[in-house]
Amino acid sequence: MSRILFDPVTRIEGHLKLEACLENGVVKEARSTGTLFRGIELILQGRDPRDAQHITQRICGVCPTSHAMAATLTLDSAFGIADKIPENGRLLRNLILGAAHLSDHILHFYHLAALDFIDITRASAYDGEEATLKSLKSLIARGEVGPFFPRYEGDYRFSAEVDLELIGHYVQALRIRRKAQEMMAIFAGKAPHNPAIVPGGVTEMPTADKIVSFLSRLNEIRDFIDNTYLPDVFTIAEAYGDYFETGRGCCRLLAFGNYDLEGTNGDYLERNRLMKPGTVSPELSLRPVDPGKIAEYVANSWYEDSTTGLHPSRGRTEISENRAVGYSWVKAPRYEGEPYEVGPLARLLTSYLSGQPEVKTLVDSALSVAGIGLKELFSVLGRHLARALCSKVLADRMGDWLLGLKPGEAVCVSYEVPEEAKGMGLVDGARGALGHWIEIRNKRISRYQCVVPSTWNMSPKDDLGQPGPLEQALIGTKVRDEGNPFELVRIVRSFDPCLACAVHVMAPRGRTLAKFRVG
Repeated sequence: MSRILFDPVTRIEGHLKLEACLENGVVKEARSTGTLFRGIELILQGRDPRDAQHITQRICGVCPTSHAMAATLTLDSAFGIADKIPENGRLLRNLILGAAHLSDHILHFYHLAALDFIDITRASAYDGEEATLKSLKSLIARGEVGPFFPRYEGDYRFSAEVDLELIGHYVQALRIRRKAQEMMAIFAGKAPHNPAIVPGGVTEMPTADKIVSFLSRLNEIRDFIDNTYLPDVFTIAEAYGDYFETGRGCCRLLAFGNYDLEGTNGDYLERNRLMKPGTVSPELSLRPVDPGKIAEYVANSWYEDSTTGLHPSRGRTEISENRAVGYSWVKAPRYEGEPYEVGPLARLLTSYLSGQPEVKTLVDSALSVAGIGLKELFSVLGRHLARALCSKVLADRMGDWLLGLKPGEAVCVSYEVPEEAKGMGLVDGARGALGHWIEIRNKRISRYQCVVPSTWNMSPKDDLGQPGPLEQALIGTKVRDEGNPFELVRIVRSFDPCLACAVHVMAPRGRTLAKFRVG
């Protein structure tokens, strides 16, 4: 049996070590390791509850707005104001979160994952005047491409002409992502780590000038999604169709949903959302999601063992670096005792199976173009396609939210911090189901726990020995060349890992050397 080790995996957020054991070229066992402890949950203890939406944004510079939303929903719940958010507050929260998610999806596809399929060295043949492409050409000519742009010899499938077109879109996406960040800052104050999303609503008042400024950028982003992003995903799907059969994983999906709709107020189970919550089985049956059935396990994590899984409202973060067992700082969240994949694929399918009209129409059309069925979405390319389709659904609806704003009307309600309370905030971040839980005593945070999308997806084995979703997606993969195992990193990046979020909870364990080893 041979062993492949990536330490760390590049072109993701955070510190991920990946180990795969192969027999006759097929992955028989995989280990996903988060290698850096962070301690944000511990930092929150003893603080004013109103600090939560600011501090939790520091979990990650890529995902801060999702944490701001989850923390604020948690405080709305704990403060007893979840049913009192003004309509402007609801719409502005949707617009701020949506802008962050559009930026995030474009970042992931073009600047992290697409380079798994595009030969970036083809830029050496570029003879135009675009400054970024000229700089890239110079970098390649000096032989300084490095691990960020690895070469997957023997599995690039595009002509030089198509590669150059896609590399041009990579550069164009940098500008479009900047537009999304600017769009978010119009109502959020700044990006990243916005100060605008707060308990009771938001702090920013809409004006006609801000609405027009936001709309001009949104229309440009919508055009990019329709005429560049989605076509590029289908271009890759046409050439790499076998990746609709690669990286299937556990085939169980979970979503909390996101973007509250008109008339929605109250705690989680009372909310109506654009992207629907639920769980999906491997047989594509849809069931409601029950937050009470979530538990985190630590038998293979470097934390004090609780002997059984704990619900996040009772969760503990007690490090035990000297434990003889375990291989990750990531915990193992489970739903009804089973591993579940979260992310754009999960919320796309829960919305589709719920009969959400615009999602159903869009998905049926995409499946027809790609020549696949629903079950083929459980795959590397299925995840990329789902992310692009979620982007279109979101961008198209954001125009309605924007035009629904009413300048001069309230954006926030007042509240009192309770002496004692508990709260829960659930939302889908860009990478999937995100939950925050708080307990308040003497007007201070006594317990705070986060269960984050990449904690679900990058989790190690649980107490029953069940591998996490990424580990399951890797097992059974045929590796053509063990010295250049491009199949494995394509699977990893399809999940859009964010290890800063996955650990969330600055002491390194072991080495995180930027190198790849085969043994």
